[in-house]
Amino acid sequence: MKAIHIDPDIRKAQTPPTDFYTSAEYFQTSKSAVFASSWQYVCDVNTLSAPQTVYPFEFLDSFLPEPLLMSTDQQGQTRCLSNVCTHRGKILVEQAGKSRQISCGYHGRCFRLDGSFKSMPCFEQVEDFPTEKDNLQTYSTDHFAGLQFCSLNPAFSFKEWIQPVQDRLGWLPLDQLKFVESASKDYEVQAHWALYCDNYLEGFHIPFVHPALNNAIEFDEYFYETFPFANLQVGIAKEGEPAFDLPRDSPDYGKRIYAYYFFMYPNIMLNFYPWGLSLNLVKPISKEKTRVEFKTYVFPEVALDPANHALDETELEDEAVVESVQKGLKGTAYTRGRYAPEMEINVHHFHRLLFDQINQNL
Repeated sequence: MKAIHIDPDIRKAQTPPTDFYTSAEYFQTSKSAVFASSWQYVCDVNTLSAPQTVYPFEFLDSFLPEPLLMSTDQQGQTRCLSNVCTHRGKILVEQAGKSRQISCGYHGRCFRLDGSFKSMPCFEQVEDFPTEKDNLQTYSTDHFAGLQFCSLNPAFSFKEWIQPVQDRLGWLPLDQLKFVESASKDYEVQAHWALYCDNYLEGFHIPFVHPALNNAIEFDEYFYETFPFANLQVGIAKEGEPAFDLPRDSPDYGKRIYAYYFFMYPNIMLNFYPWGLSLNLVKPISKEKTRVEFKTYVFPEVALDPANHALDETELEDEAVVESVQKGLKGTAYTRGRYAPEMEINVHHFHRLLFDQINQNL
């Protein structure tokens, strides 16, 4: 497995070779090189708002299934902890709910809600016990817009990661977003996870793939921005289409913004519309299979029902293209392509971040 170089000058750069998208070795390497140090969505903050609450989950189910749990103690402080007993390795919390402590159902070891060891039967004669190793490991956690995130070993701070979104859209009532289960849906895509991200990161394909979306936005005014660990695409609405009511201090004031498409490296999309947020989680399953979870949140008293919005139509159009690319990469005629300097800025940015991390782990 070789290091993959993406030239920092997009005018000279080549796209990743097909090996990256078809090789099991690169796929496995991305677990530790990319995802173990990433920030991932856990749940909604209100799931953990009540004191003495526990919530078990896996960091990235089906790919990097580290057993974790969120706990909120009596004082309301929320932590992310290992969900594995430090005695014999059993999963501690099987179901979310109220709990005054964390107890192992195998041999009775107990922990406080901050993860510290509390008690263990029949260990009176054990020397040098307990030690720090008998506490539950603690992981990084933070929240934004009512969404809880965590990281196993973050390569960058949560603040640095989320700051571009806060700076651009902090004026919105983000803390009032409400989840709409009926408008949320999971999709299974027969393609590599990064191919799905590649497609998301450029509007170049919109006139060719998304006729309804193309009719709603001014394609010639579509623009891109990059940040240290995120990037942004901004769509401008045509007359008659919904648009944000922007404050005067917004850098976009005077424009009819149809949507803000934030990509949070390496696999999360925060798509803000006048009606609310479409949170997209791209979860690898295998080198040719990806699950994409669409979670819909609405602002109070929205004028547009997101259930009637064309997100499902657009997603199916994207799936068809990405799956076709996955098939094409199995051929021998194609190896690497080039970037359109004005239209694939964010794709190039993503690839630079991705291979900086992967190459360091080879």
